[in-house]
Formats: sequence, C-alpha cells, structure tokens
Amino acid sequence: MSRRGGRHHENVHIDVVPMVDCMLVLVIFLMVSSVFVAAPGVEVDRPDVRGGETADRNFLLLAITADDRIYFDGQEIQLEQVAPLVKQAAFSSDQALIIQADKATSHGMFARVYTEGKKAGVANVQFATARSD
Repeated sequence: MSRRGGRHHENVHIDVVPMVDCMLVLVIFLMVSSVFVAAPGVEVDRPDVRGGETADRNFLLLAITADDRIYFDGQEIQLEQVAPLVKQAAFSSDQALIIQADKATSHGMFARVYTEGKKAGVANVQFATARSD
C-alpha cells in the first residue's frame, strides 16, 4: 500500500436502518391514532341554522335524501337496518351519530331514523345543518 502525501482514505458508510425503523414506527402510530370518518356517500342539501355547535370528536354519519332514501357508509340501506349497522359501527356508547337530512326530507322519516339511532344504543344523536355565517 502506498500513501500519497500521508493521507489514507476510507469508505464512509452511513447506516440508515435506525432512521427507517423510527419512521416506520411513526407511520404506524399515526395510522393507528387517526380517526377516519366514512362519508354517507350522497350529497344532501342541509338546512341553514345559526348558532349550532360543531362536533369535535369521533362520529358516525348517516344521510337521508330528499326522496327519503337512507345512506350509511356509501350504501343505501333500509330503515330496519339502521339500528344494527350503527350498533356494529359504533366504537363506544358515547360516540355521536350525525344525521344529514335534506331540506325536503319528510319529518316522519327523520323521526324514524332518529329513533332507530337511539335504539342502537347511541346516546348522542344529532342532525347536521349547513353553516351560515
């Protein structure tokens, strides 16, 4: 081995495995701690109401269209399916169920869906309105 000028160069190797491990743990943590809300899958024209509260926690969404059809998790369901599906999807009894009803929805259909939500064991059943500022 000959050295020129008294210098000896070595290959430097940076180990990135610990960094990749840390990033993987962070990604898994974020995925587990995230809250995913499934939209009901249908657009409804909600009534305008001032002074309503906003929900800041985990909730389930259910939609009623103008022609009184019910949607949950992107699929049309029947009235008798509301309670079992909401009960199955709820993580706890303090989870909120928010009903998005179109302005033209009949009051009777809204009342029946509200009752079915209560039958599912969800204590906090609310209805969604459009924000008017």
